[in-house]
Amino acid sequence: MSEEERLQSRIDNLESQLAFQEDVIDALNQRVTDHNRELAEVARRMKYLGERLRQVQDSQSSPDADPSVEPPPPHY
Repeated sequence: MSEEERLQSRIDNLESQLAFQEDVIDALNQRVTDHNRELAEVARRMKYLGERLRQVQDSQSSPDADPSVEPPPPHY
């Protein structure tokens, strides 16, 4: 194998590795983008649930709250 053929073979090998790495990077980037979207949705839902919990707690602890709406104690 001549020096030129050996260098061409190395270049071809490096180009192949680069193409594979670019594919992997693109796939990982897509995965990170998807996870960020999911994380934003989870954060939005957690915020909503926190607000709802606060509303329920406020309505139960208010002085004019209806005692019949309260759940019975655990021993009933």
